[in-house]
This record gives sequence, C-alpha cells and structure tokens, in this order.
Amino acid sequence: MDQHWSALLEFDQKHVWHPYAKLPNPVQAIGVKKTQGSIITLADDRELVDGMSSWWAAMHGYNHPKIQQAMHEQIDTMPHIMFGGFTHEPAIELAKRLVKLTPAGLEKVFFVDSGSVAMEVAIKMAMQYWISLNRPAKNRLLTVKNGYHGDTFATMAVCDPVNGMHSLFANQLTNHFFAPAPQMGFDIESDNQDIEALKTILLEHQANIAAITLEPIVQGAGGMRFYRPDYLKQVRDLCDECDVLLIVDEIATGFGRTGKLFACEWAEISPDIMALGKTLTGGHITLAATLTTKKISSTISHGQPGILAHGPTFMANPLACRAAIANIDVLLASPWQENITRIEDHFQQTLLPLKSLSGVADARVLGAIGVVELERDDLGPAIQAAAVENGIWLRPFGKLVYTMPAYNIPQHQLVALTTGLIIAIKNSLKP
Repeated sequence: MDQHWSALLEFDQKHVWHPYAKLPNPVQAIGVKKTQGSIITLADDRELVDGMSSWWAAMHGYNHPKIQQAMHEQIDTMPHIMFGGFTHEPAIELAKRLVKLTPAGLEKVFFVDSGSVAMEVAIKMAMQYWISLNRPAKNRLLTVKNGYHGDTFATMAVCDPVNGMHSLFANQLTNHFFAPAPQMGFDIESDNQDIEALKTILLEHQANIAAITLEPIVQGAGGMRFYRPDYLKQVRDLCDECDVLLIVDEIATGFGRTGKLFACEWAEISPDIMALGKTLTGGHITLAATLTTKKISSTISHGQPGILAHGPTFMANPLACRAAIANIDVLLASPWQENITRIEDHFQQTLLPLKSLSGVADARVLGAIGVVELERDDLGPAIQAAAVENGIWLRPFGKLVYTMPAYNIPQHQLVALTTGLIIAIKNSLKP
C-alpha cells in the first residue's frame, strides 16, 4: 500500500467514527479504492466479491450504468431543491411508480432520506392519526421480539429489548409492548402459539395501542429470522378486528430480496403504512419513503394542526429521486425473479449442509438471503478477517454469518462468495 493511503487510514483510525465502533478504532478500517458490479477494489489493489451489497442496498451491484447515467443527467440540471412549496418531475415520477408497485391502498408518499427516518415518520403518522380522531390514549406500539427498525430514538424503542440498544437508553425510550417473536420457519405448520400470545397483549391493551409494527416475513438485523406468511396474514386480520394500524418495515425486504417484489405479497396483505429504503436507489445515494393510505392522510389533514409535522431538509432530493426511478426501471426490466431463484438454489446447495458442522446452530435460506447461525457469538471478527483473506466481503454480527449479494452477481462470483464463506466458517470453528 502506498504512503498516501497509509496516511489516510491512520487519520481515519484516529478521527473518523465508523458505525458500531470505538474511537480510536482498535481495528483499522479497510480502505476501498473503487467498486464495480459485485467487486470491491481495496486500497492495496486486492479485489473482494461483495457478499453484503453494501448493507443490502446495492441490489444491481455498484456503478450500474443506467442509474449512473440518470444521475449525471440530473446533476447537470438540478441536483437539489427544497421540497417545501416546490415540487419537481423526479419526485412525481418516483411517487407514481411507488403507488403503482406497492400493495393496494398505499396511495400517499412521504419522502425522507434514510430508513430510520422512514420508520420515524411511520410511527409519527400512526400517532398523529389517532390524535386527529381525538383518541390520544392510543399512543403505544405493539411489536415483536427480535425486531430491528433503526437507530434513532423512536425506532430504538421498537427494536428487540435484549439484542437492541434498550439497555443503553432505557430511561429515554418510550415503553412499548413486545410479543414473542414469530416462530422460525417459512414453510412450517404452526400451532399459532405466537399469534395467540400477540393477540392476548393486543386485546388487553388495544385501547392504548396505535399500531403493530413489524418486518414482514424476514426479521433482519435483530436475528435474520424467517417466518411464515400466515403469521403476517393473521396480524393483519387482528389489526382490523381491534382497530389498530399495521406498519410494515420493508426497508430490507422491499424490491425483490425475498422473491416477491415486497415481502407483504407472500401473505397477500396490504399494510396501513409502509417504510421503504436501502434498495430504493439501488445503493447509489441515500433515499427512503413512507407510504400510507388515503384514510390516514385525510384524517391527519383534517385534524389539528392539519399537517403532518415532519419535513427533512433533503426530502425528495431530485438527484436521489432520479436514481430511484432508474433503479426501479432497471429492476423491472431485468430477470430479477430468475436471479433470486438462482441465488436461492445455490445457497440451499452450499450453505444448508453446514448445519451438520459442530459449532453451527442452524443454516437457513430465503430468496437471496443466506444465513449461518453459529453457537458462539465471538467469532465474527475472525470470520470477517478470514473472508477477506479468501477474497470475499462479509460483515458478521453476533452469532450470525450471512450474505445478501446483488441480484445480478455473476455465477462464478457467487461460487467464490460461498466458497470463501464456508472456508472462513470452518477455519473459525477449528479447535
């Protein structure tokens, strides 16, 4: 590595605070020089196959030419304009696509600039809806354990109370209701004890519950857990029966990751509020959105103060909206469902056999998501280092080693990815 990069990395280690890291960082971050497709080129010119698609966002890989072209065209005319009092074609065209593609009834679009904020807005919508109906006592949320919805304060309060960050900020967070996590297994025949437990809490506290919020089908950063569509369908029915809204967090699952365009489609349900992010621009620039129904938007607009009290500075940024339009068009024009099936088949063949290894608690696959759950929770750093040595990029957390690659990852790179993952896990489990 040349002196230029050595100096940069030394400064970074001392002064730049990375996510979920100490400062100064005892582990130096890995310098990246460029990206292309599913390949990350490091500062020392090594190449890694990306198994993370930049925290699940770069679903077409990096530097997609059509998305880049759209961004270049937009930056030449109007990279940004405030959305208060103004509007513009990229925001309108993107909203048209989202209304058309998302489940029926989600007709109103509020743009924000990150997934956590999309969930903050979703929670605010739900609370303000009941305030507008003169029912302010409905100001609590019901969620499920092992969930994750973001790192901001309102979202932390509905993350798992054990493996989330409640312990750090317990005195500052709103106290919501937590039901047991859905039973694991996408295809299981369930006894519905998990639904009965949720129903018991809901019936006891429905006068105070504004909404149920959950991640549909896949619980992501809270455990990489897959659950049956019928659970989600029953939650939708319970919300209707008990006069409670349903918020779904499709930030990780939206736009095809599970094999359906949106994970809600597995249960054939429509939520009252939906949060989108991550893949919205294909990982090219930050953007997120919260969608809701005419009933909710109308109720808020006719209540007091008659507005939704939220307005991010970079809301509906034109450059990001153009990227999102191009990203959605690229997705719909691609054989994305065939690619998801191809990745799923490969993960099933290569990762599921790891269940037989001593030290592996489980291996599971759904769509373009492959997960290996270890019995120990302290092997992540060693596995990540071994992965890099084997030419792949992973970022394990806790007991979980997982991969969510770009949908269009070439087959030979997919093979390299799983080969490197398996070697890294096996080496870490050696006595």
